[in-house]
Amino acid sequence: MTTHADDAARHNERMARKKAVIDGHIAAAQTERGVLLVNTGSGKGKSTAAFGLVARALGHGLKVAVIQFVKSRSDTGEEGFFCRFPDLLHWHVMGEGFTWETQDSGRDAAAAQAAWQQALTYLADPAVGLVVLDEITYAFKYGWLDSDAALAAFAARPTHQHVVLTGRAAPQALIDAADTVTEMRLVKHAFQAGVKAMPGVEF
Repeated sequence: MTTHADDAARHNERMARKKAVIDGHIAAAQTERGVLLVNTGSGKGKSTAAFGLVARALGHGLKVAVIQFVKSRSDTGEEGFFCRFPDLLHWHVMGEGFTWETQDSGRDAAAAQAAWQQALTYLADPAVGLVVLDEITYAFKYGWLDSDAALAAFAARPTHQHVVLTGRAAPQALIDAADTVTEMRLVKHAFQAGVKAMPGVEF
């Protein structure tokens, strides 16, 4: 008959083995450099996760730049909150809105290229610790930006600068180049049930 003491002993043994494995991984991870992160997939939370990193970076006193490639609205909760840190944060809303709203590929391409030129100034600045390129993947998908040129810019950025890229359908070359890739999977969404986008949750 298994006793509580037996269960506790087995649990302790499992946790000791797990701790040894994790401690080994921690000991082996000694490189310090900036990382390239990609948040992609069809689910909600790609930009939200990136903005969580913005909060984390600001908490550590890092300078942060956010460039939004598609979004055009400046009434979002995240911008309203983060712009309370003008000494550390640069926030640029440079999109023209969703493509099905603009229905003007030339204008969308021009906006994306202008946003990329703005991004390049931060990708060359060692004083900026985190750069968020929100919804940039759409610029690659629609051919507004050259992914090879972008990858070259990411590779040439300052050693300790972190970069986060968000958006659906990240190209494979970008996924291959990234250090960390997270794919958000849609399980269900309130909008599908007729719930409108609510402030504080969707924007």
